[in-house]
Amino acid sequence: MNREEQLLAAMVEVVDTLVDDFDLIDFLHHLCDRCNELLDVSAVGVMLADPTGKLQLIAASDEHTRLLELFALQTDEGPCVECYRAGTARLNIDLRSPSQGAAFPRFAERARQGDFVITHTLPMRLRQQVVGALNLFDTRHQELSDTDARVAQALADVATIAVLQHRTLVHANIERAQMQAALSSRVVIEQAKGILAERWQTTPDEAFGVLRRYARTHQLRLTALCRQVIDGSDVVRTMQGP
Repeated sequence: MNREEQLLAAMVEVVDTLVDDFDLIDFLHHLCDRCNELLDVSAVGVMLADPTGKLQLIAASDEHTRLLELFALQTDEGPCVECYRAGTARLNIDLRSPSQGAAFPRFAERARQGDFVITHTLPMRLRQQVVGALNLFDTRHQELSDTDARVAQALADVATIAVLQHRTLVHANIERAQMQAALSSRVVIEQAKGILAERWQTTPDEAFGVLRRYARTHQLRLTALCRQVIDGSDVVRTMQGP
């Protein structure tokens, strides 16, 4: 498979993220494989920001890289951290160069211990929103060409689209669940109002007022109290009608 075919395959994988059963973790591990193939690098890592804005390691091409990326997060040091905060790429960083590694000496030393000599990191960004960083490592001192850099950024952009799509789906599912729960609660409340209104020979509004006051006084959730009423719980005997 040539580079054009591999890029096309990566784009097709993003289209697959439009389905509800999309597996983000699996996709990002595939992304690591794509980067290895297309860019001829030794290792790849993907970091994403959690809801608080803190970076978390999500995928890595191998265990050694995973530990290196975790070290970067624990020490809050490394080009990946800087890339995420600034939202700009850091390419062709020579890990053996004291001047280039001065901003993250502990990370550079740990990377060298793993035989990495050069690293590149690209922001996962859509317009002004930065969601993470794509990190590339190599045990050979071979720099990314301008073409390779564009391919790497394209892959980071592809991953960003997938991540944001996943978050949209999750958010939509949560909203649907919340709406369904609200509708179900409304049905339960209406049933309880009807039961009490008939029992006390009063209006549904007056029965609802009693339910609300009882729930507040006894620190109960209104829906839970209404379910007890529907189930014929003894709680009804302790409630006084209007």
